[in-house]
Amino acid sequence: MRFLKIFSIWHALPIFVLLLFLSPILIILSSVFADYSENWKHIYDYVLADYILNSLILVSGVSILVMTIGSLTAWIVTNYQFFGKRFFEWGLILPLAIPPYILAYTFTGLFDSYGTINEIARSVLNLQQNEMLFPNIRNIYGAIIVFSFTLYPYVYLICRTAFLNQSRSMFEVGRTLGLSQASIFLKLALPLVRPSLIAGTMIVAMETLSDFGAVDHFAISTFTTGIFRTWYGMYDLTTAMQLASMLLIFITFCLVIERTSRKNANYSTIGSNFKPTPVKRLSSLGSSLCFLACFVPILIGFILPILEILNWSLRFNTGFFDEQFFSISLNTILLSILSAILCTFIAMIINFSIRYKNSSVIKSINPFLNIGYGVPGLILAVGIVQLFVFLDNNILNSLEGYFLTGSLFGLIFAYIIKSYALANSTYEAGYQKISQTIDDSARVLKSKGLNLLFRVHFPILKTSFFTSILLVTSEVVKELPATLILRPFNFETLAVSTYIYASEERMVEAAAPATAIILIGLIPIFFISKMIRTSRLEKSE
Repeated sequence: MRFLKIFSIWHALPIFVLLLFLSPILIILSSVFADYSENWKHIYDYVLADYILNSLILVSGVSILVMTIGSLTAWIVTNYQFFGKRFFEWGLILPLAIPPYILAYTFTGLFDSYGTINEIARSVLNLQQNEMLFPNIRNIYGAIIVFSFTLYPYVYLICRTAFLNQSRSMFEVGRTLGLSQASIFLKLALPLVRPSLIAGTMIVAMETLSDFGAVDHFAISTFTTGIFRTWYGMYDLTTAMQLASMLLIFITFCLVIERTSRKNANYSTIGSNFKPTPVKRLSSLGSSLCFLACFVPILIGFILPILEILNWSLRFNTGFFDEQFFSISLNTILLSILSAILCTFIAMIINFSIRYKNSSVIKSINPFLNIGYGVPGLILAVGIVQLFVFLDNNILNSLEGYFLTGSLFGLIFAYIIKSYALANSTYEAGYQKISQTIDDSARVLKSKGLNLLFRVHFPILKTSFFTSILLVTSEVVKELPATLILRPFNFETLAVSTYIYASEERMVEAAAPATAIILIGLIPIFFISKMIRTSRLEKSE
């Protein structure tokens, strides 16, 4: 009886959710101990080295570029006054609205042999038809550019926060030692934000390794394309799982580095003597250079793809927003909202359990529930398929056919696991604003359990609730690899529709779903921009 009192439903629910979230991942990892087929031997002998080498080249190139772009732009907008500064503070995160696969598709339309840019160059410069201003973009170096200019905002956001927390005294010491502005940045400021820089870069590395759409479009052999081809080309799910386990181990390594860096991310000079760094006014030349440094990433990562999509739209005059488009859009919106609501409710219950019971067990469980954000959608899909096949064959076998496999349940399950970290972080921030005295007062009035949650906490957490739904919805809409594998037969989403058109080189038809994805992807940009404006005001105070 004493155990039952201690171990209540508020303990059981987080543990149950954790087991659900971990089950597809553990199934993937268990494949390491399975027999290795002839297909594995073929992959090991002929293509595995390419998967590893291409993945390493891709991650290394992207990491170097995002660290450079993200840290430099964060330093500029934090410490200098120049034309367009207030716009660039939030404008530099606009590329986050465009998934890498859409940027890859638009870059093909822009920079291909007979793409928009090369055609304009031939017309303006009187070049021959076989002459090109820009070389072929569909290779690993083009992929590095695509990922870098889509994902650098992760580094920018984290580094900007770190730079805002640096004190004026550090720069005064640097000037006393005769250091230039460049030397202060390289020798003082940058080393102090190293944990933040590493954390942001590891997030980018995980996103790069997780991608399928962009690398598939550029015909680059990576782990994700290898997993997909092994499953759908060789019809060998076990070997696909073994490949997925290798990628998962590497992703886990990146996740550990990111978490470790986040714990040590207080390399700041905040203290009793903290003074915000003064904003330095620049000459006309300096202001122009800062403007260009901030404008180019937005130009490449947001403006050019938007212009190309508009170009496609103008060329595709009939049936742009046809009945099929609205049907696919409805599928996407309903599915994403349903997934977002379920994910948000789970995060709310878990965070309430932590608050209500103040249990070290639940507190230790919660970080593990965020593991989904670092796991590629393709790997989740493989694990969920195996899990649902097992459940259908061994537990639900009394039902005719497959009840779970090939249904929307798997898709929603994958979305919830992938997006839980977003919902969880929103609720964590919301609960920090609720004073413990409110809970104490509620207990005096005999308010407890669900009554405490919905009558006391929920009215205060309404903003967190709706924010979470919007953020998760925008994330779900962009998800491609998990949707490709888990969707029911003849069920399409905006992401799948864009992928199918692009894979068939029907770029013009891809304009409608790509536009819808970008518009929905702008939702989190709105919230992030509000936070940026708030941080600017706090610094000025």
